[in-house]
Amino acid sequence: MAELEFWLQIVIESLTLFVLLAGLAGLLIPVFPGLTVMWLGTLFYALVQASGGKMNWVDWVLFTFITLLMIGGNIVDNIIIAKHVRDNDVPWSSIIWAFAAGIIVSLFFTPIAGMAASPLGLFLAEWRRLKDKQIAFDNTKAWMTGWGWSLAARFGIGVIMILFWGLWAWL
Repeated sequence: MAELEFWLQIVIESLTLFVLLAGLAGLLIPVFPGLTVMWLGTLFYALVQASGGKMNWVDWVLFTFITLLMIGGNIVDNIIIAKHVRDNDVPWSSIIWAFAAGIIVSLFFTPIAGMAASPLGLFLAEWRRLKDKQIAFDNTKAWMTGWGWSLAARFGIGVIMILFWGLWAWL
C-alpha cells in the first residue's frame, strides 16, 4: 500500500509540475491566462494533499503566497502595459480599443492573431485620433515595450510560483 501511495504522489507531483511549466510557457501568449493555469495546478495539488491529510500550516501559507502572486501578476500585467502608453498621453479609449481587439480576435481566431490585433488596434485608434502615422506608430511601440516588460514581470512571478510550489512539494 505504501508503494502505491509513493507512486501516486510521484504522478500527482509530475502532473502538477507539467501544468506549472505549461502555464509558464503559456505566458508568452498575451491572452493566455498562464498564471491562472499555474494557480489551478497548485489548487488541484492542494486539494489532493489535503484529502490525504498531508497539508500542514506551512503548506497552506505557501499556497496562499502562490494565490497572492497569481492575483498580483494578473493585475500588474495590465497596469504595466497601460502605464507605458499613458506615459505617451494615449487616452483610455485607445487602450480599451487595443485590449478589445486582442480579446475579440483571439476568441474568433487564435491567440497569436490576438497578439497582432492588440497593437494594430491601438495603432488604428491612434492614427484615427491624431491623423499622424508616426505618432500613432510611436504610441504602438510604447504598447509593445509595455507588453515586453509585462511579460518579464509575469514570467518572473511564474518562476517564483514554481519555486514556492517546489518548497511546498519537496521540503
